[in-house]
Amino acid sequence: MALSSLYFAAAQTGGQHSIPHLEKTGKTTRLIVEDQPFIILGGELGNSTFTSVENMEPVWPKLKALNLNTILAPVYWELIEPEEGKFDFSLYDKLIKEAREQDLKLVLLWFGSWKNSMSSHAPVWVKTNQKKYPRVKDDKGKSHEILTPFSKNNLEADKNAFEALMRFVEEIDGEEHTVIMIQPENEIGMLPVARDYSSFANEKFDASVPEAFTDYLVENKDKLVPEFHAVWEKNGFRTEGTWEEIFGKGNHTDEIFMAWYYAQFTNEIIEAGKEIYPLPMFVNAALNRPNKEPGEGYPSAGPLPHIMDVWLAGGPAIDFLAPDIYFPNMEHWCDLYVRRENPLLIPETRASVSFGGPAKALFAYGRYEAIGFSPFSIESAEDPETHELGKAYDLIDQLTPLISANQGKGKINGVLLDKEKQDTTLIFGDYKFTFKHSHTLGWESEADDENWVHGGAIIIQTGDNEFYLGGSGVVITFESVDNPDLNIGILKTDEGYFKDGEWHVLRHLNGDQTHQGRHIRIFRNDFGIQRFELYEYK
Repeated sequence: MALSSLYFAAAQTGGQHSIPHLEKTGKTTRLIVEDQPFIILGGELGNSTFTSVENMEPVWPKLKALNLNTILAPVYWELIEPEEGKFDFSLYDKLIKEAREQDLKLVLLWFGSWKNSMSSHAPVWVKTNQKKYPRVKDDKGKSHEILTPFSKNNLEADKNAFEALMRFVEEIDGEEHTVIMIQPENEIGMLPVARDYSSFANEKFDASVPEAFTDYLVENKDKLVPEFHAVWEKNGFRTEGTWEEIFGKGNHTDEIFMAWYYAQFTNEIIEAGKEIYPLPMFVNAALNRPNKEPGEGYPSAGPLPHIMDVWLAGGPAIDFLAPDIYFPNMEHWCDLYVRRENPLLIPETRASVSFGGPAKALFAYGRYEAIGFSPFSIESAEDPETHELGKAYDLIDQLTPLISANQGKGKINGVLLDKEKQDTTLIFGDYKFTFKHSHTLGWESEADDENWVHGGAIIIQTGDNEFYLGGSGVVITFESVDNPDLNIGILKTDEGYFKDGEWHVLRHLNGDQTHQGRHIRIFRNDFGIQRFELYEYK
């Protein structure tokens, strides 16, 4: 029996909840906390926010006002191990206990060897001993403040600290389960060139590609993401030789090479941590800029969509890969990351209404049945008591029992609309739903603006003709999928809310609120839940 299974069994035998873990339900992977499905309504703290208890005092009320249930908080290697082998977790003891008192969960972000590619959070005793803890070199032989993943000393130092962190978490939180996931490292990637040119790296680059990687390629040939499959195919699907012999010469091969060894390094860290306390663990990525070279236009070799197979092969202990989405085309990036049955968690994005953060949260939970959504520097959100992200999170919190009951069944979806994408269609059973941005009605003053604020919603089918809609800025009309002669009418519509899992009706909607039965709508400045039923007539 695997270690995690033994841990679950022991916990349940003792009458305790199993530790947080991932569970596959249909086509959906969900997070289980206290033996119940858990949706992360998250926010990531700014990089230097949690460096003292005093600095966090004014932050806690903001987090609660935004309706968060989870904080993503950094753990700084330089602070927990200021001297080699001497650990101080007093700051995190206070963080975990305070989060518990606030009824908030934690995802800990291990700022170990790499944070945003750089090794800025490594301890002084690592930074000042380059001979023992070597750095990467670029193609001109210049060192950079990035620890090389090819050094055994670098790996062991990071692993020792991470093991100490996991022992601390297990000791202080093994029964309470305030900490629900771990992100080892942060936005791993190589700069300012595609690969490391240190002597350690060059030796590996000139050697044969590891058999473990080529075996993976052969076994998964028909499953590889198309961008990576095309690279391998172009060179004849070779399975023996050096990196350039198998993948060809160029920055693309340099990036594949680095990705394998970054993944191997991270996998060893995660395996060591899970041996102590097997929480779910994921890695995040700073996304690649289109038409830019790796290392120049973006950090090369991170857990990116075009090389996700390299990470899956090199890091089998990694539970999933997660995108930090700061580009506007969120749907594009989410579609890339849910390939290969990779669950979706967005650990970093923007909360602002102008970026569409609240609508994008609703869309992620609906379209992708996401594990979670977490804007960065969440404590910087202005007017948290009225912020639209808090309103969106409130809707998801209310709908969580319905979401959990229907995950993995093809009964949940989401929409995201703006000026460029004003409408879309979805199929639910016998019905075709056409969604339009509420500005298309022309009844809202902002409809004439050049840039529309995003509209977004989650839709859950709870019966053959019964649905729940939660969101803002959407209008829905209906058609029959198979019979164009049938008209689809709105049988009943109620606006309401969930409390303790029970549905409460605020208003029965009809007349002007449904345009005399022509559509279901929630205006852009409103965030609400509606339950409606459909019927057919000729």
